[in-house]
Amino acid sequence: MTARPPSPRAVAGRILRHPENLTESEQFQLKNVPTHYPELDALIRHVRSFAAMLTGRQGERLPDWLAAVRQEDGPPGLHTLAAGIGRDRDAVIAGLTLPWNSGIVEGHINRLKMLKRQAFGRAGFALLRKRVLLAR
Repeated sequence: MTARPPSPRAVAGRILRHPENLTESEQFQLKNVPTHYPELDALIRHVRSFAAMLTGRQGERLPDWLAAVRQEDGPPGLHTLAAGIGRDRDAVIAGLTLPWNSGIVEGHINRLKMLKRQAFGRAGFALLRKRVLLAR
């Protein structure tokens, strides 16, 4: 009897996790996935390489990564991602290299938009102002 192949969600989870955090059976299953789906071999290598750039703050490696993705025949989604990153290359390199980010500000903006959406059509500016000031 052969084992049931892992679901696409399980494979994606294994590709995105750090290899050291995978169990032996998960590593074995992930190693065998490219034998059934050879196009995933390139995807696994590129995703892991990008993850290493991201976690290691190695933005200077981005042009080489983009060139490698463009040269290799892989999934179309990966080429679309590379094209999108290439359009905003300087900002992505800065994001991968510099220690600063706007995460806190984006969180506050998200919270304010949520408060505004909750009161849509039911409240005026005075109530929205009061909710924003009281919601901390």
